[in-house]
Amino acid sequence: MRAGPSQDEIRRQNLGALLRHVHVHGATTRAELTTALGLNRSTIGALTAELAGAGLVTEGAPKETGRAGRPSLVVRPESGRVYAYAYSIEVDRMRAARIGLGGAVLDRRELDRPRGLVAADAAPLLAGAAKDMQQAVPADAVCVGTGVAVCGMVRRQDGLVRLGPTTGWVDEPIGAALAELDVDAPITVGNVADVAAFAEYARGAAAGCDNVIYLYGDVGVGAGIIAGGRRVTGHGGYGGEVGHMKVVLDGERCECGSRGCWETEIGEHALLRKAGRSDARGRDALLALFDAADRGDARASSAVRQAGDWLGFGVANLVNIFNPEMVIFGGTMRDLYLASAAPIRSRLNANALPACLEHVRLRTPKLGQDAALIGAAELAFERLLADPLDVG
Repeated sequence: MRAGPSQDEIRRQNLGALLRHVHVHGATTRAELTTALGLNRSTIGALTAELAGAGLVTEGAPKETGRAGRPSLVVRPESGRVYAYAYSIEVDRMRAARIGLGGAVLDRRELDRPRGLVAADAAPLLAGAAKDMQQAVPADAVCVGTGVAVCGMVRRQDGLVRLGPTTGWVDEPIGAALAELDVDAPITVGNVADVAAFAEYARGAAAGCDNVIYLYGDVGVGAGIIAGGRRVTGHGGYGGEVGHMKVVLDGERCECGSRGCWETEIGEHALLRKAGRSDARGRDALLALFDAADRGDARASSAVRQAGDWLGFGVANLVNIFNPEMVIFGGTMRDLYLASAAPIRSRLNANALPACLEHVRLRTPKLGQDAALIGAAELAFERLLADPLDVG
């Protein structure tokens, strides 16, 4: 028979649970932690004291409560002292941020990303942005790691981008390239839709929902999926490539090499092509298209309506497969959702199973464009939250 966990293992699990709660929910009283974690007051006191001694949390008196009796101490994450770096590598830009424990964005930088920029060139630019931010970091601060969000199929084990059709990356070792520049901080790489979904689930629009689909669009379309409170990334980490669902037999050629993929009907190129604006590209071009549709331009309106119908078609299939509580539209999917909510809902109502549809809520991201950066930071914080005393 397998032996039960030791007292030390239980203690470390409880330390991780307490730190995770404060990281996600922010300042929390000892009394609230007692209820949330199901532990007694003396255990909570011992755990918070140990985390405070490690420099991960602080304890202090709450603001005036207006209640009689001794107030419960408030536990807060050490956001200024404990932090992670987060990078987001997108189609036309790269972003870097320093994010404190608790999810606070402490500093940020944005860089242009020229077409054709490979991992070996991108890594020093991102490392340079981190070095620039490092100048304002307190001397006693601790970096627990670096998280990277990339548009593409990412191999979980080493951060290799197997395929990024919209960025032109094939087998690009971004994880290894960054690790060569910073061997002290662990580096974790994830797909941008996947990490943004996790951020919205942890502290955004989907907080409290255990079954979520986050649709993300730029040139292509991907999804982050939370099922039963867990990220669904597949065996190698390549799950969520919903933009490459086949929806039209022998349809338009996709950048992945196939034909008739969903993103050939709802992606940036599809929208601009159907509106007669194939020479334009980028989010500004899409926003101009949506504005034209809103002002009554017939061809723009038709393109948006068709794309909205196809978006609803695909979402209905995802709703039937995963039975989510919430579908969130991020990136360019947010703009398309806001511009074509009526055809989306009409198609969804027509195609989704009533039992799967009855509790679904459609939302836009609460964290906005920060979702990818905050989600990337969550990748870096995961090791700390799993075992707070094992990270220096």
